[in-house]
Order: sequence, then structure tokens, then C-alpha cells
Amino acid sequence: MSGSWVIGDIGGTNARFAVAENGKYEQILRVEVDRYASLHDALTAYLNGLAPSQRFDRAALAIAGPVFGDKVALTNHGWPFSISELKRSLGLASLVVMNDFAATSLSVPHLPVTDVFLVGPAGVETRGPVGVIGPGTGLGVGALIPNGRSWALVPGEGGHITLPACTKEEDEIISVLRARFGHVSAERAVSGAGLVNLYEALCSIAGIPVAPMTPADVTDHAIRGTDATCVKAFAHFCAFLGTIAGDLALTIGATGGVFIAGGILLRFKEAFAASSFRQRFEDKGRFGGFLRGIPTRLILEESPALLGLANLDGA
Repeated sequence: MSGSWVIGDIGGTNARFAVAENGKYEQILRVEVDRYASLHDALTAYLNGLAPSQRFDRAALAIAGPVFGDKVALTNHGWPFSISELKRSLGLASLVVMNDFAATSLSVPHLPVTDVFLVGPAGVETRGPVGVIGPGTGLGVGALIPNGRSWALVPGEGGHITLPACTKEEDEIISVLRARFGHVSAERAVSGAGLVNLYEALCSIAGIPVAPMTPADVTDHAIRGTDATCVKAFAHFCAFLGTIAGDLALTIGATGGVFIAGGILLRFKEAFAASSFRQRFEDKGRFGGFLRGIPTRLILEESPALLGLANLDGA
């Protein structure tokens, strides 16, 4: 996309809006989605807050949910809308809507080296398939496949695969979660809500009272070591993420690396690097050697979906 346009990263908790131009974004505004009744209202408020000289007729949005047609809704919030109706009501000439981790995946070729944090060995640099995964309000998954000098985007809903267990305690955790949810997706453990789910499941297994916890409470107690169950919950969170990221790497043959995004781990990158994530990533039996050669990197860019939208081609 040439010129400038409005972009938005719409998550289950926060929405971020910005103006994109020349592969960068600026004038970023973050709002809580609960402040607005609809995406239309939130986007209108952002547009009305721009300078009178800035009137955009093009927009691109990254949505934390599946985008398989005209009707779209956030998986963990709602805000249902019609792409065509939103385009018409805002008077836009062009509106691109995609999954948030599709947009996050598009950011990977444009990340400066200062915006990535290596977790585990560097591996061998190669231009192969790239996996992208990230826990936030939910669990996002995407991929890029080399296509000549460019990339082919492979969006998906990998956060809703069935959560795998590798230890007896993980079997017990999943059993507790299954009694609560029925199907236990990866997102039930590897997300903000998943941290709380893990904490509560571990309390149930140990037969101890459950204290009211937010995801931030769990991580704060875990990092400070002030609650043993929270410490275990964060450890299981990292381990489960390692297993799932390794499954993603094997599924797409991610010789170009696996990138971890999402807001949860940005404040705890050292603790994450010291966790069992990388061990579990490589723990794939006969293919452990293959995975040892695949680098895993934490994305430090605060809004990689916005960076991906700012570098859209076409439209």
C-alpha cells in the first residue's frame, strides 16, 4: 500500500490504532475495548481525534479472531461486524481485515535486530518457513513461507489445537481443565486467561484454596517468587508453549525460525529464557536434532501486528 492509511490491531483486551506510512506507523493510540460498544465506535473516535487535515479513506485492521468471510467477531470479546458494512459506514474506499497473527507474521521480515531476543541457540540462518506464535488474551499462530523474493502468508487458528501433555502433572492439569471446558485447547493454558487456569488447576490438584488472581497477579507472584503455585503455573505455561512451538516448527518445517510474540512475555524475557521453553521445544525424540538447529526468538516490538499492517502490499 502506498501513501498513508489508518491501521488497527484489535485484541480481546486492548485495541491499538495508528497511521501507517512508508512501512512505519505513528500517532498510536491504545484503548480498552470495553470502553466502546463496537469496533465502529472505537475506530470513529480515533479518526475524529486526528488533525482536520488528516482524512483517510483507506484502512487495514488486524482482528484477534478468525477472518473467513464478511462477518467477523473477536474470539475473546465479541464486537461482531460486517467488513462491507464497516467500510460503507466509515466511507472508506478500501478496508483490509485479517487475523491479528497474520498481520504479526507479516512483521517478521521487517523487524530490526534490536527488536528480537534470542531464546536458546542461534541455529543456522536460512531462508525457510517461519513460524509465529504468541500468547496474549488468546494464543495466536501464523506462518510465512518463502515465495521467490517475497513471502506467502499462511494464517490459521492454531491456538485452538488440542493442548498436549508431556508429564504426569500435565495430564492432571488437563484432566481438571477438561472437566471445566470439555475440549482443552492450547489457548486454555497458554494465554493470559490460561495463566489463571493453570494456577486454579494446580490449586485443585494440591487441594489448596484458590485466591482471586489476574494474569498479572500470577506472573508478578511467579517472577518475585512470592507464591509457589504461581511459580509452578508460570513454569507450566512456558513448558506448554515450548511443546506447542516445537509442534508448529515440525508441522511447517520452520527452518527460518520460530518467533514468539504477544504481550505477556515482554516484561519477563530473562525468566522466559531461563525456563524449560527451549528444552521442551527440542524434546521431540528422533527429531530433537532437527529442532536444535531452529532458532527461537522473542519479538520485542510492542505492536508487531501494526508493523505488519504498515508493510502490506497491494490494496
